[in-house]
Parts: sequence; structure tokens; C-alpha cells
Amino acid sequence: MRVIETVSDFRVAERKAPRPLGLVPTMGYLHEGHMSLAHRARADNATVSASIFVNPTQFGPNEDLSTYPRDMEGDLTKLEEAGVDLVFAPQLQEVYPPGFDTHVDVGEIATKLEGASRPDHFRGVATVVCKLLTIVRPDNVYFGQKDAQQTLVIKRLNADLNLGAEVVVMPTIRDSDGLALSSRNAYLDDGDRKAALTLSRSLDLARQLYDSENHDAEKIRAQMRNLIESEPRTSVDYISIADIETLDELDIIDRPALVSLAVRVGDVRLIDNTLLP
Repeated sequence: MRVIETVSDFRVAERKAPRPLGLVPTMGYLHEGHMSLAHRARADNATVSASIFVNPTQFGPNEDLSTYPRDMEGDLTKLEEAGVDLVFAPQLQEVYPPGFDTHVDVGEIATKLEGASRPDHFRGVATVVCKLLTIVRPDNVYFGQKDAQQTLVIKRLNADLNLGAEVVVMPTIRDSDGLALSSRNAYLDDGDRKAALTLSRSLDLARQLYDSENHDAEKIRAQMRNLIESEPRTSVDYISIADIETLDELDIIDRPALVSLAVRVGDVRLIDNTLLP
């Protein structure tokens, strides 16, 4: 496995790499969710690349950029064990050199849910993913369903700018207790981790209500909120039941829907989602 820190060196490497080439973009502190993407990429491609870059432009002014967990040595070990060939691990100034002043605005799909709660978040995501796709030039790029809105934003970015990659979305990986794997889970103490299980339980409740022929979206949202707020350590940011393509909120679930939520558990903000039907 080769670790590359500069754009110029990576471009030389990707031109020489056997095709197809897969990319797994990450911010590091890798868990089994990331590794499921790496294993799928290994199965699909002749060459597998991954990126490790904590992207500052997708963090808000009061978010956890400075404390975001990092473990480069451990990450590289995991990627090598997964059969990754190339790792792009640039320094900040390599991605955003002095004078950098270009950003990507994906439009309406990026203004809802996470976009409404975290202004400019998706501008940062779209900008760095656009750069990664043009630097790495992958045939296939892999993301997890846990960041469902992010996958929609990236699909729109990729299609609108003709970036040429196939966007592959893999299922959310969960711990044995149902909690969706996330690098931010490292912030949870024992009590907060137990409280965080209300996210997956509320999604289970939504599926149960839907399966019992309750397709009233507002009633399902209300019952999900009641379940989450029964835990005193939690605070709901949003609960959404929306059209899976547009993210327009639904009154009645009469089409494929994304059920998503953002909840603060103590000081940690977590997201999760499921699909209906």
C-alpha cells in the first residue's frame, strides 16, 4: 500500500493504476462502516484508493473540528489489511492552498435537513468531494447510507458536473445494540451511549407503524419524538419523513420515503435514517 500526500504524486499514480479504480473517501478514525466500503471497493475494482482528510470547510464555527478523533496509524493499518492500494492523505494546504476561493453549491437538495441545521455544511462536502473526484478520477466511489442526504448531494454533484464516477451507496453498519457506527460515537460516555439507542429504536418504531398500515407521516413523527424525548439526555434537532429523491416532507407516505433524524445526546449530535417501504 502506498500513502501519497500531494495532488501531483497522486495524479501520476492514478494514471498508472489498473482500471477500474475505486475510491473510499473518509475523514479517518475508521470503523467497520468505512471498512465495509473498502471491502466492497476491493471486490469491484482492480485498484482501490482511499482518502483520509478531515475537511474543515464542512464544520460549522461551533462544531468539533479541533477535537474530531484522529488515528492515522490505526487507519493505515486497517486500510492495508482491507487490501487498499493507494491512500491519499494530504495536508490542509494541499487541498486548500493560499488564495483558494472556489466553492461548490449543489442547490436545493443541500438546503434541507442537515443543510438547514448546519449552514454551509454541504457546500464544504460538495467542494471537497468535487476535488477528490477530479484528483483521484475513480470509476467507482463509495459512501454509506448512514449519511443519506450526503449521498443525494453527491449524486447530484456528480451528475450535474459530469464528474464521471459511479456513486455506490452501501447499507448502514450498526453495532450489536443497533447504534449506527460513527466516528463521533467515541465522544459518548456509557450513559450517553445507552441514551443514543433511542435513535435506532425510533426508526424501528417508524417501520413498525408503517408495516401496520399507519402511513400518516405526522403521526409517525410524533410517536418517534415521544420515544426519543422519553430519554432525558436527548434533544431532537429534527425528525423528517420525506420523499426519497427531493427530501420534500410528506403528509402521507404514499411513495418511497427517507425517515431521518438528528438528535443531540449530551453534547454529541448524531444522525440516523431508514428507508420506507
